[in-house]
Amino acid sequence: MTYWLFKTEPGCFSFDDLKNRPGMTEHWDGVRNFQARNFLRDAIKVGDLVLFYHSNIAIPTVVGIAEVVRGGYPDFTALDPGSDHFDPKSSPDHPIWYMVDVRYREPLLRPVTLEQIKGNPLLDEMPLVRRSRLSIQPVTPEQWQIIMTMGGMPDR
Repeated sequence: MTYWLFKTEPGCFSFDDLKNRPGMTEHWDGVRNFQARNFLRDAIKVGDLVLFYHSNIAIPTVVGIAEVVRGGYPDFTALDPGSDHFDPKSSPDHPIWYMVDVRYREPLLRPVTLEQIKGNPLLDEMPLVRRSRLSIQPVTPEQWQIIMTMGGMPDR
């Protein structure tokens, strides 16, 4: 199993939105960064766990845990001219962008803020601290456990 952090703006798609989807499952679409795309396409696998992170708000925060239930496949929103994520360079024969499906697992007992993460020297090497702009980021098992403990869930 591998661990990840997925960033989303809660005004566009929140952890509660995921919880309220049928089956508490949704595709993670619209990623338009090549490094993040490569993670979605090549590295993220079924069973991987995800820190669900609300970004671009007053207090950016890890709010919950999701699980990958379908590995990388072409992002169909790139093919839809009516989509905000349309990319005319992408085609069914040569997809550029990829997505995965995630399922809601559970909220953290105590949400963990970016300020708390940055304040923990054991998390200095997290991409969220070092290169926070990337929307899909790997998380080491040690970093995962530290955040679980900070979130009141040391046994996850």
